[in-house]
Amino acid sequence: MSTQAPTIIPSPPHHQPLLIGLVANEPSGDLLGAALAQAIRAHCPTVRFIGVAGPHMRAAGCETLFDQERLSVMGLIEVLPHLPELFRRRRQLRDYFITHPPAVFIGIDAPDFNLPLEHQLRKHGIKTVHVVSPTVWAWRAGRVKTLRRAVDRLLCLFPFEETFLRQHAVPATYVGHPLADAIPLHIDQAAARIELGLDPNAPTIAVLPGSRVSEMQRLAAPFIATAYYCRQARPALQFVVPLVNARLRALFEAEWQRQAIDWPITLIDGRSHTVIAAADVVLTASGTATLETLLLKRPMVVAYRLHPLTYWLFTRLKLVKTPAVALANLLAVQQLAPEFLQNAAQPKQMAAALLAYFDDPERVAAIQAEYARIHSTLRCSAADRAAQTILELIAPNKV
Repeated sequence: MSTQAPTIIPSPPHHQPLLIGLVANEPSGDLLGAALAQAIRAHCPTVRFIGVAGPHMRAAGCETLFDQERLSVMGLIEVLPHLPELFRRRRQLRDYFITHPPAVFIGIDAPDFNLPLEHQLRKHGIKTVHVVSPTVWAWRAGRVKTLRRAVDRLLCLFPFEETFLRQHAVPATYVGHPLADAIPLHIDQAAARIELGLDPNAPTIAVLPGSRVSEMQRLAAPFIATAYYCRQARPALQFVVPLVNARLRALFEAEWQRQAIDWPITLIDGRSHTVIAAADVVLTASGTATLETLLLKRPMVVAYRLHPLTYWLFTRLKLVKTPAVALANLLAVQQLAPEFLQNAAQPKQMAAALLAYFDDPERVAAIQAEYARIHSTLRCSAADRAAQTILELIAPNKV
């Protein structure tokens, strides 16, 4: 982390707090938003954040206009039933911020929701920042035109994104990833197991079936079956599952009961960092969890299932241009984590891939060394760099 003392930004005249719009649609964005809010507040103690916030952002002092979960939808077909509400919520946010103009509006990830909102607000003279680059380098490259229209600044979490976007005249700045700063380079596995009440000596697999309802509905069954086959092969194994909210916990427990599993599993409310740290190996849905697992230096198996029609469209139209799906593999520029997508996400095959790690310590050590190298490159005091960039953007008008 930076040791430089923060520059304190005074509030605007008339004792009005600096107003910043901040919208995060998903749990991963909630973590990023909380770190960003705390970093901005270090420079501007009286700042007021309002928009859409999850529990971490609310704990950091962000006000929310409605529940974040209303916006947490992913996929092409999956989103269709939710479109009326998504459009209504976006209009609600647009009208609010036009009526109460913030010094800057910050949209975190969720580009299909946030970029049109940012474009509308920018047309009304509101400065806009988008955090987390859309994967235009992987698919739907035409979105760079939308980015140029919608944002005054795009904050990238990974270095290769800034290079690509600047080549396409997008005002992009690489700031690093807050998770890389928050997670230490060296992990105490024994302490994590003690904290979670796990057997300190038992081989351990962490199971992360996703943070969205749609992910849980598609992945809970194959992930639980995978755990079953692993346990059959190695009865000493223990399993631990982090669940971000009560609804996902209920869905997972229902599937566990449906499969009539007769041995215990440890369910944890949140605390995914600690759960992954406690594990020897991780079975995870594709997404930010693969980055989290990389930063915690754990070998992983990655799986994902989309709505069948969504997957058909992706493959038929050749929308994805990258050789890997998991963020961990994209950062490593090699397939260190086996990927099981759609119909390939079969429990016996995933179990075999997980168990193979226990039999190959040299492979595990090589993976951990590469993950440690990547972690070091991403530690940039990201939240503070992002805060400085945002405050420099708004300072001419608001300070």
